[in-house]
Amino acid sequence: MLSRVADGLYWMGRYVERAENVARLVDINLQLMLDAPAQQAALMSKNWLPIVACFGDEAEFRKKHANAEVQDVIDFIVFDRSHTNSVVGSLCEARENARTIREQITTEMWEELNRTYLWLTSKSARQAFERNQYDFFQRIIQTMQLFGGITNTTMLHGEAWDFIQMGKHLERADKTTRILDAEFHLMKQCGKNTGDSLLQWLSVLRMCSARQTYQRIYGAGVQPVKVAELLLLNADLPRSVLFCMRHADDSLRRISGVAPGRFSNRAEQLSGRFLSELTFSRIDEIYSKGLHKAMDDLQIRFNQISAEFYSTYIYHPEPEIIISPEPVQQQQVQVQ
Repeated sequence: MLSRVADGLYWMGRYVERAENVARLVDINLQLMLDAPAQQAALMSKNWLPIVACFGDEAEFRKKHANAEVQDVIDFIVFDRSHTNSVVGSLCEARENARTIREQITTEMWEELNRTYLWLTSKSARQAFERNQYDFFQRIIQTMQLFGGITNTTMLHGEAWDFIQMGKHLERADKTTRILDAEFHLMKQCGKNTGDSLLQWLSVLRMCSARQTYQRIYGAGVQPVKVAELLLLNADLPRSVLFCMRHADDSLRRISGVAPGRFSNRAEQLSGRFLSELTFSRIDEIYSKGLHKAMDDLQIRFNQISAEFYSTYIYHPEPEIIISPEPVQQQQVQVQ
């Protein structure tokens, strides 16, 4: 497969997943403000900066907005096309990548992605947001889920499909840790006494579509450490870090044909080692580091695997051109 094609498939998978996760994050935080006591909701509405900071875009945001109130942050991470951590920016990049690899994806995939792009970049999308924010975000989330379903049911499950899955699962694992990190910061800022933090942890579960699963496994009482355990170490929850890394590792091995337990490149080595550590980790060990530091460490591991994967399959640095020195005799002639 050409590097250009692998690049387009990988990033299309990442950007589609990113758009859905950002939409989930904004949607649930807006709902949380409706559910929270008035004082806490007022405090939250004036500072959404932790949500921007969790994507690493704080400096860029500060260049454009003096305040970090709800509307400023929504404009930046939903409608701003100038960066790829916004919903619209991610969708534009996903569509552009899909356009360059039309021959590798199915017509149904292209039509769904293009239809969503045209709607989201039109005036009617902004009007839909102002009319009903919940419906607006639900439409984005459901469209991205529909695209995932179309991909799985219409595309050949070969090498190209695995590049998309690799991008999707790395992005999803990364965003799960960022959601945990962002909500942890918001909780610290609003104070974690009384039952307010309960609402916030419930919102984390809802962001990851894991509320019913949590109740089925742990019962009705919501405890932060158990929420973290479910979202990080559960092997069967589609949005848990362990689940995502297992599927990313499977994709890596299908691409190279190397059996589990072995590796043929640096990406497989890092992925296999990380997967083993996660599989045999306990939540109290992760929690004892501090949730913020633990999430930072996980994000560094994702970035390392992504960089090595990119280096192995997509980016090939240009060989260094060695200019041989001119013959000594010729140099002497020139001097003369």
